[in-house]
Amino acid sequence: MTAVSECFRSLRSQGNCALIPFITAGDPDLSTTAQALRILDRAGADLIELGVPYSDPLADGPVIQAAATRALNRGVKLEDVLEIVKNAQGEVKAPIILFTYYNPIYHRGIDVFLDQIKAAGVSGLVVPDLPLEEAESLLQPAAAKGIEVILLVAPTSPPERIQAIARQSQGFIYLVSVTGVTGMRKQVATRVEELLDSIRSVTDKPVGVGFGISDATQALQVKNWGADAVIVGSAMVKRLADNSPGDGLKSLEELCRSLKQAIR
Repeated sequence: MTAVSECFRSLRSQGNCALIPFITAGDPDLSTTAQALRILDRAGADLIELGVPYSDPLADGPVIQAAATRALNRGVKLEDVLEIVKNAQGEVKAPIILFTYYNPIYHRGIDVFLDQIKAAGVSGLVVPDLPLEEAESLLQPAAAKGIEVILLVAPTSPPERIQAIARQSQGFIYLVSVTGVTGMRKQVATRVEELLDSIRSVTDKPVGVGFGISDATQALQVKNWGADAVIVGSAMVKRLADNSPGDGLKSLEELCRSLKQAIR
């Protein structure tokens, strides 16, 4: 599996901005998720963020919450998600980043969880409810196993906290563009440009911007502000939710291609 940081080094050497689509595993079903990974990979995704359905997704807005609820109601478990990732090895080139809340990690035990996701072929990990002050217990063992843990910077983060997060984050830094939960917005907050400058002043690690980006115009704007990656979630999940599986996959591919074309 390709490391997240290795992928960014390659993109940077070519002067390219990364596209990172997000989908919720198991919505509308596991088979569609497996197909979606392959389609996104072919359509220009540089990395793919795969959400593990969770019963109390505090960082997620209505679209992704609803997707997680539907997946859970169908009985989707972590093992099902990892089986999809494992089966995609050799076909999907884009590194897969698992998006999960901390409780499933704690429940299994950190080492057991990391061994499971590494065996499946996961390259990175985003844990939105893990505060910086408690992240070390996951960061060190993950690094030892070759899993890069990506930390989040909030729009309200003061300079000293931004510096601390930038120092600890692995792979890249995830800049949350809005205060609140995920979801599509009509425009990207202009404060993102200022926040990108603040992060750049303390680190040369790549920065990805997510939460609220839903179309090609917004993606290009974020790229022009200096982001190394554009992360698009709710707009992707909605394409799958609002259509039949076949039409949803076609719509997902169209969105992915349009976003990639915009930030080339």
